[in-house]
This record gives sequence, C-alpha cells and structure tokens, in this order.
Amino acid sequence: MRFLRLGLISAFLMLSAGCGQRSDDAAEFEQRIENAVDKAEAEALSPEQQALDDRLYDLGSEFDGYLGIAMVDIDRGRSAHFNGQYLFPQQSVSKLWVTLAALEKVDAGELSLGEMASVRLDDLTLFHQPVRSIVLARGAFHTDYGDLIERAITQSDNTANDMVLKRVGGPDAVRETIVRNRLGAIRFGPGERAMQSGIAGIEWRQSLSFGNNFFQARDRVPDTARRAAFDDYVTDPIDGATPLAIAEALARLARGDLLAPDTTAYFLGLLARVKSGPNRLKGGLPAGWSIGHKTGTGQVYGAEQAGYNDVGILTAPDGSRYALSVLIGRTSVPLPQRMDLMHRIVAQVVRYH
Repeated sequence: MRFLRLGLISAFLMLSAGCGQRSDDAAEFEQRIENAVDKAEAEALSPEQQALDDRLYDLGSEFDGYLGIAMVDIDRGRSAHFNGQYLFPQQSVSKLWVTLAALEKVDAGELSLGEMASVRLDDLTLFHQPVRSIVLARGAFHTDYGDLIERAITQSDNTANDMVLKRVGGPDAVRETIVRNRLGAIRFGPGERAMQSGIAGIEWRQSLSFGNNFFQARDRVPDTARRAAFDDYVTDPIDGATPLAIAEALARLARGDLLAPDTTAYFLGLLARVKSGPNRLKGGLPAGWSIGHKTGTGQVYGAEQAGYNDVGILTAPDGSRYALSVLIGRTSVPLPQRMDLMHRIVAQVVRYH
C-alpha cells in the first residue's frame, strides 16, 4: 500500500506538471488520492492475512519448482495466496468437477446414485484404476453410480471417473457446470485418455489400457517430441486451474452454495474418506484437526513431474474451516521435500487460525 500511495502521488505530480494544473486543484486532487488510498488500506489484508500471505510468499519463493498456493478462510471470507492467479495442471483434482456435475444431476432428479452401470474392457482408461482388476477377472463389473463416484474420489480411480464423466454428458457438460456455477479460472480437459496420451506425445488407442502398453508406447516417442508435449502441457495446461479458483470453489461447496444440503454433506463425506496422498496436506495436520481433500499427480519426464497437488478443506478443533489449494505445476525436487512443503503450508494455516 505504501508503494501504491507513492506511485499514485508521483504519477499525479508528473501529470499536473505537464498540464500546468493550478495549485488549488492540485491540492484537492492529491487529497482525493490520499482518501482513496486510505480507503483501500482500510479494506486491505488483516494483520493475520498479511502475516500468512508473507509466510506463503517465503515458502513459495524458496521452493525449487513452479508452485501455487491459496487459502480461503471459509467462515470469514478472507484469503491469502502465492501465485494464486496463475494456471496450474490439475490432474486428478479435476475429478472434483465431474462429481459436482453428477451431484447436480442428483439434485435435479436426473440421476440416482443407485442407478446401475456396467464397466467393460472398452471402458478401461490408464494409470491408476483399481477397478481394472475386477473387470479383467470378470469381463465386466456391474455396480451403481454411487459406487463409481466413491471410487473416483476416494481412490482416484480413473476408469470410475470416466464412467461418471460419460454419464453426466462428457467434458462439455462439466465445463458448463463450471461456467454455470461461476467457478472462475478452472478448465476441464478432454478426459483422461486423450489428455494423458497428449501429454506423452502419442495417439490414444484402447490397447494402451492393458499391461505396460502405454509406457512402452511412450518410451518409443522421440525425446524432442516428448519434451515438446510435456512443456506445452505445463505452460498452457488443458486442465489448468488457479489455486484461488479451486480454493474458492471448495469454500462455496463447504458453505452449501453449490449443492443441496444432502448432496453437499455427501460430497464432503467423500473428501473425508480419500485414501490417496496420506502424507501430503493430511500428513501436516496437528492433533484435533481434520481434512477432506483430493490429490492430483501428473506424469514424469526425465527428473521433472507435471502436477503434484493436494487441495482440501481443513477443519480446526473449534469448527473453523479453511479451503487450501497447493498445486506444484512442475518440479524435480524429491517427494519428501514436496510433502514437507505441504506440511509447512498447513502449519502456517494453523498458525493463522
């Protein structure tokens, strides 16, 4: 704010000197600037927000990688961030928006969690998909959409998520959900198969779902093409989102602004049962605190990983809630250092509380 005040006054002085403005007008105009800056200062960050903002800046600046952090104080509407307005790869964090689209349909009476679905060989995707072993053993897996949503969020099962995605109308329907709810700078990609094969620089074919076929095909891509595809994704992620937009969306979910009370409680319960990333944000929680969260983990090229994320809702012992988004868009630092960073970020939110 000090720089804003000095900058505005300096700009005014140069302008008035060039225009030959009278001194009485100059004094009045300068007073208006002072009043405007005083008002802006009054609406600026609280001391607690400023302290957290400064600590997030210190942590982010020291980290060797492309990093974004955002915290929203859900009950007071405050926020603090580091690189919070830049796009970062979401990876499986984007499963949140598929589930939101599905639960909107539940609220509208257009989908029942008990509606049956069948997962077959042609439905399999790639990477983490625990449901694949069931499909391979039986030839098909018959279940309901409540189970598929549970698997998609709590186990980060890519095939389960893709089944839900198809049921809600595909990527365009999820994008419409994001726009309709005014969630801001959140993109949704073309689906797991198309996105992951694009990041690897290969064309998708269903045989890549089986065994090590995807990894073998990726290994055959020339290094220049792999590097170009990898760099393009990190620079302009097709599933990109800003940390602030994600944190604000989680805050609105927690407040009940996005779904009916029953589906809100159901969604928050899913996040509380997430099994992935136990030593990311969750590993930094002190006694008495809890978290409902969703992780996202991207591909590795060379020593670098494109997307190592965790976002969630932290709840203090007194019930205060904080939406937190930590997106590591690109880094080569070892996993323990990334986890330690997340623990230190959680510690600063706790300190803010």
